Amino acid sequence: MMEFEVWAEKYRPKSLKEVINQKHVVERLKAFVKNKNIPHCMFAGPAGTGKTTCALAMASDLYGKYWKANVLETNASDERGIDIVRHKIKDFSRMKAIGNVPYKLVILDEADALTRDAQQALRRTMENFTRTARFVLICNYSSRIIDPIQSRAAIFRFRPLSEEHQKKYIDRIVKGEKLKISTSGIKAILNLAEGDLRRVANLLQASAGLKKNITEDVVYEAAARAKPRDVEEMLKLVMKGNFKDARKRLNDMILIQGLSAEDIIREIHSQIYKLDVPEEDKIKLIDMTGEYDFRISQGGSELLQLEALLAQFLMLSKK
Repeated sequence: MMEFEVWAEKYRPKSLKEVINQKHVVERLKAFVKNKNIPHCMFAGPAGTGKTTCALAMASDLYGKYWKANVLETNASDERGIDIVRHKIKDFSRMKAIGNVPYKLVILDEADALTRDAQQALRRTMENFTRTARFVLICNYSSRIIDPIQSRAAIFRFRPLSEEHQKKYIDRIVKGEKLKISTSGIKAILNLAEGDLRRVANLLQASAGLKKNITEDVVYEAAARAKPRDVEEMLKLVMKGNFKDARKRLNDMILIQGLSAEDIIREIHSQIYKLDVPEEDKIKLIDMTGEYDFRISQGGSELLQLEALLAQFLMLSKK
């Protein structure tokens, strides 16, 4: 196991051929690269689905050994004002590209963090330097990008990765790092990652830092998240009228395991659907959970609010 290298970066695809899952995006990008004719692009979708990876892989395929000299990668969450557009991006865009591709590539990560003034300046820059630069805007929320920019770009929608592709990625890392992982450990990572491949790699690395043999318990310990079976047992106890033992399980999770109320409530929400109660009661339980999640977000005592939520579950079970 490498100590100072993040696996998400180490196992990142270096070419569009290596990108998994996003076929509806990759096939179009391959055609652009083949013709050496790339339009302004906007990559939108959830975190960890390969947006930045696709942009860098496309640049590598397009420019070959000159790709680093022809690509400006900047993160708008760090440099989000109008000055970054007026100076850094404009200066890079007006310079001629190296190699046989007539334009450079500007990759603007987290573009939805740009201010509106910066986006207006970027719109003009995209117009004025089309011959010497093409722009790839990467964002989680395309609605935060102004319409004039969206109309100038080819929009690509990225989807969360399927479990099948996440498992292939896990196998690749496990073989590369010579690890052992149980079936329950893989299932735990998939449950926590929710289609985010970056989170898959980070969970694997954090778990491997604890033990070489990765199990479900190791994954949840590394993630500092509530174990589904602990929350499941707590809810079963309270729905059977055993409030004392259910409260003890809750105290163990908060005081001994050090879990946050947010993580526990998120798992409670997931477990509600598995309870053996009528659908109408599940709707009421979800409504209660949302109410107490709001109370905690407004500064309420985590332990007190979660105990109150358990009390509401108990009252409903008795009805």
